[in-house]
Amino acid sequence: MKNILISSAGRRVSLIRSFIKEANKINKNIKIYAADANPNSSAACLVADAWFRVPLLDSKDYLNILIEECKRYNIGLIIPTIDTELQILADNISKLRENGIDAVISDSSFVKKCRDKRMIHDFFESKGVQVAKEYPKDKLEFPLFIKPSDGSRSVDIYYIETQEDLTDYHFSNDKFMFLEYLDQELYWEYTCDLYYDKKDNLKCVVPRKRIEVRDGEVNKGKTEKNELVPFIKNHLQTIKGARGCLTVQFFFNENLKKIIGIEINPRFGGGYPLSYLAGANFPKWIIEEYLLGNSVKYFDEWEKNLLMLRYDDEILVHDYEE
Repeated sequence: MKNILISSAGRRVSLIRSFIKEANKINKNIKIYAADANPNSSAACLVADAWFRVPLLDSKDYLNILIEECKRYNIGLIIPTIDTELQILADNISKLRENGIDAVISDSSFVKKCRDKRMIHDFFESKGVQVAKEYPKDKLEFPLFIKPSDGSRSVDIYYIETQEDLTDYHFSNDKFMFLEYLDQELYWEYTCDLYYDKKDNLKCVVPRKRIEVRDGEVNKGKTEKNELVPFIKNHLQTIKGARGCLTVQFFFNENLKKIIGIEINPRFGGGYPLSYLAGANFPKWIIEEYLLGNSVKYFDEWEKNLLMLRYDDEILVHDYEE
């Protein structure tokens, strides 16, 4: 039986533990590995069954070393976790498979769309999903919201209340999108964990209300079975090239029943542990699909109104050396 790798593991302790738990239920011979450029400083690496070091993603040796290490440790499946590794893996899926390694990742063309927020807005609209209006820089309406088209983790985002709040910096970057501001007193933000099987079909939808966010990741969240579930089933039932976990962000005005598509990240999000603990068992389905060759049935029996309150914890490393 092949082993599983969680790449760019970093702080994904809960994700590692969920894969270990589900792998042990199915076949105790499946080991969960973690990889990181600094594994001695990665909490997730230290809770995995084993770990190894890889170069930084921009290294010319990254892919070859990743493949060598996967072959060395009998790893047959890679689970990516950060935005910057997605395109590399998706572009090289054939090379991975030639070496007996698969990856739970969407097609290269779809990953490219997800990495560009302008392209993903076009995708949403093609699916009948409304998006926030993007203003031409010479026809702005206030207040507005600025974010980079290729950004992540809430870096370089700005709330602009009046013309006086704008600076030359805001106009100097062509990647900045000047967007309609969605008042958070009127809209709740949701991250929805979606599971797509190998045939691009939706198998689960779990909306998570983002009650409190820290560094771009949900710190307090709650599962809700609301209008987002049938909406997503209706508009996003099949996505060409989508596979595994997609985290899709929406703004939802409950009074108006208005849903606005924001972005798609074709990977596990930092808040996925809430969906897992609610019963949406993506690790189990991945093992069943990719290692055992079984099909996955549609699942909607997850626990609603489950509140997650995250907190800091410690993992100690004795005799640590840089």
